[in-house]
Amino acid sequence: MTSGTEAGGVTGTPDKDYNLIWYVEACLNNALRLETYIQDAEREKDSEVADLFRKAQADSRKGAELGKALLRSRLDGT
Repeated sequence: MTSGTEAGGVTGTPDKDYNLIWYVEACLNNALRLETYIQDAEREKDSEVADLFRKAQADSRKGAELGKALLRSRLDGT
């Protein structure tokens, strides 16, 4: 899978829409995981790390929203 080609031959799903769905799911999972890390940092009273994770979480949420919008437009055919 390092060839830079879509892995559709392996998965049977050579589909850019599927890739967008995966991306959105990965962003949302990352946002959830970061919530745990934020809570851990806050428990340790490490605001610098908590702030870093909050920024990363916001970026993950933004990525998910952008991915959902793009996927929606492609599935709507616009």
